[in-house]
Amino acid sequence: MSRVQLALRVADLEGSIAFYSKLFGVEPAKRRPGYANFAVTEPPLKLVLIEGETGEDTRLDHLGVEVESTDQVTAATTRLKDAGLTTAEENDTSCCYALQDKVWVTAPGKEPWEIYVVKADADTLAKAADTPSACCAPA
Repeated sequence: MSRVQLALRVADLEGSIAFYSKLFGVEPAKRRPGYANFAVTEPPLKLVLIEGETGEDTRLDHLGVEVESTDQVTAATTRLKDAGLTTAEENDTSCCYALQDKVWVTAPGKEPWEIYVVKADADTLAKAADTPSACCAPA
């Protein structure tokens, strides 16, 4: 099985392990001092967490999981809320040249995650012409 690997350096390893366990619905496949990894089946992903310096934020624009339907976004929203995570929902939003439904959550290292479905093409990159940096960021 092929899968993408994503390695993140995180300041709060235990908080990050708790967050990603909730986000993906699985526990770490391996834990070592200063290290944990997740072998996520759906979506296929190898997520590696490496403990960074105290107070250091994870530096990413955003991360995402594309799903096939709005029903899957809705189910993810319910699951994330039930797990106690704060969500931000966006429906029929134009972002990155696509019309999308999505839900956002933010991890302990302040990296935003979106679970989204592309419903159609759109003509604009950003949500609004005067806020190009607002594309692909939670509302």
